[in-house]
Amino acid sequence: MRFGVNILNFAIERPEQLASRARIAESLGFHFALVSDHIALTPGVRSRYPEPFYDCFATLAWLAGQTTTLELGTTVVVLPYRHPVQVARLVANIDQISGGRFIFGVGVGGNADEFAVLGVPLNRRGAITNEYLEIIHALWTEDEVTYHGHFVQLDSVSGTRPVVTADRPHPPVWVGGRSAAAMRRAVRFDAAWHPNGMTPAWLSDVGMPRLRELASEGERPTPALCPRIKLDLRDEPVGEPDRLIGVGSLAQILEDLVLLAELGARDVLFDWYRAGDMESARDDDHAWHMLSTLADGVIDLRGERLR
Repeated sequence: MRFGVNILNFAIERPEQLASRARIAESLGFHFALVSDHIALTPGVRSRYPEPFYDCFATLAWLAGQTTTLELGTTVVVLPYRHPVQVARLVANIDQISGGRFIFGVGVGGNADEFAVLGVPLNRRGAITNEYLEIIHALWTEDEVTYHGHFVQLDSVSGTRPVVTADRPHPPVWVGGRSAAAMRRAVRFDAAWHPNGMTPAWLSDVGMPRLRELASEGERPTPALCPRIKLDLRDEPVGEPDRLIGVGSLAQILEDLVLLAELGARDVLFDWYRAGDMESARDDDHAWHMLSTLADGVIDLRGERLR
């Protein structure tokens, strides 16, 4: 397994903290760092992701020049918010700038106020996301794209190529969400599944079996599991059965990581921020203590082994 850090691109005093957090993650040996996405900070968004909020693409383009080995990406881009031609070019450009280090995490979003401000129909966000993913894939892999869909009309638009290698035709795509629709999207687009907010029992007994079932129905490979887990290291064990993966004592978190390995997880993203809790967003000392504890005592980041 590989391990990454969710770098908070909001509620920070100075933008230099973004680069500092990325460099710390890289120095500890973490494999990737991801950031969040919002455009219109309406009251509903602001309560969870307060200003200043740094645009995900601007942030990642800057961090590409502040790091050398750390992969960079999104958890997740709300895909219906931007035109797919723009998104395809932004991702391809940053992927080129970073030397092929981009991870493209995508989601459908769900904040009604933000959709209203941007003039995007909330009730069509799933269909929009699917169409946009088709277009982005075409722009990354074809020299010229013509596409006539329900939401986008393109005639002879030049493709925009990311870094391409024999085993990497385009940046990896991770589909966020725990719903069956998100799982189907991951299966359909040969993407990784990037769920969050799960209990161990739900992931092992419900989530992964459903993912495998949908892949089998579609006669497609089961998507890679790349979860985002809440890192909340406690002094004492946390009671079951409602405990989320990544929350609890060091022994419980180790058990969670062993379970993820057994379920075939390829990449695991640690997120220390508790939504709406500004102290947890700004408390870098506590966050890096938890991450360092894991790096030193539980996971071997460079050897990719659990201890």
